[in-house]
Amino acid sequence: MSSHDRLLRVGMVGYAFMGAAHSQAWRTVNRVYDLPARVRMALVCGRDEPKVAAAADRLGWAGYTTDWRRLVESDDVDVVDVCTPGDSHCEITLAALAAGKHVLCEKPLANSVDEAREMVAAAERARADGVRAMCGFNYRRVPAVALMRRFVADGRLGEIRHVRAVYLQDWIVDPQFPLVWRLQKDRAGSGALGDIGAHIIDLTQYVTGRRISGVSALTETFVKERPLPAGSSGLAAQAGGNGHGTGPVTVDDAAVFVARLEGGVLATYEASRFATGRKNALRVEVNGSRGTLVFDLERLNELEFYDADRPVTEQGFSRILVTEPEHPYLAAWWPPGHLIGYEHSFTHQMRDFVEAVASGTDPTPSFADALQVQLVLDAVTRSAERGAWTEVEPVLATV
Repeated sequence: MSSHDRLLRVGMVGYAFMGAAHSQAWRTVNRVYDLPARVRMALVCGRDEPKVAAAADRLGWAGYTTDWRRLVESDDVDVVDVCTPGDSHCEITLAALAAGKHVLCEKPLANSVDEAREMVAAAERARADGVRAMCGFNYRRVPAVALMRRFVADGRLGEIRHVRAVYLQDWIVDPQFPLVWRLQKDRAGSGALGDIGAHIIDLTQYVTGRRISGVSALTETFVKERPLPAGSSGLAAQAGGNGHGTGPVTVDDAAVFVARLEGGVLATYEASRFATGRKNALRVEVNGSRGTLVFDLERLNELEFYDADRPVTEQGFSRILVTEPEHPYLAAWWPPGHLIGYEHSFTHQMRDFVEAVASGTDPTPSFADALQVQLVLDAVTRSAERGAWTEVEPVLATV
């Protein structure tokens, strides 16, 4: 049997927004890239049988189940893809690794440092038996971001001095928006901080190669009570409903913090789901002694570059159109100038994961990488509670 005949049978838990994005990538990855293994979308899991059955048909899964334990234990599943709310990441992942399944788990890795630590330890034990685990920070796989990292690593910016990162959305600005799971701490772990702040924490560390060592933070919940979702009679008690069809929001709506990265780099971060008019606005800027790089997700095929080494008469921000086959990930796609989109980052993620599993190498970001992001989230939360500068606990101290 040739390496191209190897089959990786995937089981995915969760089928909503992120499950749909992952499904599109699993459907596409072998049709775009020549990989050492073929993917089969074997099984999808969800609690509501009519809905998961419809999702399986719509998204391209061969079968479905309402019991994630059955999926994890299935002999027809080699890879478990975890796309559920954060409160179930740990339990599902631990069971999958114990069953010898490779795991791709969405970010943030868990709802707490303790859970993340437990997942890292389980991944290390499974790795000894050839089982691989990766956390899904898909924005790493945007070609312009990967090119940004390459520029920094090649020294094109010189000494890194400043980092600025924002991730802004507005989907809960309306106070009548219902109390969905993302607004409940026991389900989501945190609000804007973990949901979108985790992305810019990971991105800035990935691009610069520097870890965040300390933070000083503020968080705020602007709308503290929200209507319970329709048909959520059991949610009222679970969410602490007051009997009037509303319940408390128990996560942050926005988080802002200053940070120091390794090597003395100064950084600012802002994550908000209350930035009216901003739909999915992620922006990262890195300033160095020899230049500046800027990435804006709303122009994800571009990278802005200021090269201070050019003659003064030629200096200015230049626009790099990141669509050449020599750019990361793009050789398999369209001719130069033909743009790609958000969904392609997931296809690139699956490409890297399949290649790592098939070759027996360690995919990135690892669970340990994701634990480091979790430790920053934890430090931000503690800093906001204490109103004080807070050091980020080293990863090695917790594994």
